[in-house]
Amino acid sequence: MRLVLVGPPASGKGTQADRLTARYGVPKISTGDMLRAARAAGTPLGKEAEGFMNAGKLVPDQVVIGLVDERLNADDAKKGFILDGFPRTVPQAEALGSLLERRGTPLQCVLQIDVSRDLLVERATLRRIDKRSGQIYHLKYNPPPPGAELEHRADDQEETVKRRLDEYDAMTAALLPYYEKLGLLRRVNGVGSPDEVTARIQSELER
Repeated sequence: MRLVLVGPPASGKGTQADRLTARYGVPKISTGDMLRAARAAGTPLGKEAEGFMNAGKLVPDQVVIGLVDERLNADDAKKGFILDGFPRTVPQAEALGSLLERRGTPLQCVLQIDVSRDLLVERATLRRIDKRSGQIYHLKYNPPPPGAELEHRADDQEETVKRRLDEYDAMTAALLPYYEKLGLLRRVNGVGSPDEVTARIQSELER
């Protein structure tokens, strides 16, 4: 299993990534987690990345690719991996492809979870969190119990949600066609219960 998982905010990508990790026994790898782990471990690449982060700058692609290379050497990645949130651009995708070819472990699939923009906005903006328990509810799909002390997080405000979706659309405008040309892109309908979406993903991967 060597997979890139792609999906907009509120598409359910995080839930599906966790389920795929459990089913196939391969790690979910996000660049954010890698950067934090490398920085905490004090590796040379981690220190280099930390310098950029402390200066408020983006970590260069070559450093991120180096971190991916390091991460794939870990024992838990020997059977494969699920990349979450990387690559984000065509140059990153090209660099990742070159790295994986050198390792003899080319990508098998890039899986896009498709959900309409209107539904993504509804999913995100109607989320609420109980400040006392930390439990997340949805005013339409999973209403809170009476007496819950609800908070509407800044990330779930409509203006913020729409901005994040615009950023996602801009990011994937070239990335998805790139992978489509390589014959790696698969699309799965992300509308429905988590179990229904999981079943579609497994059917697509096993096909």
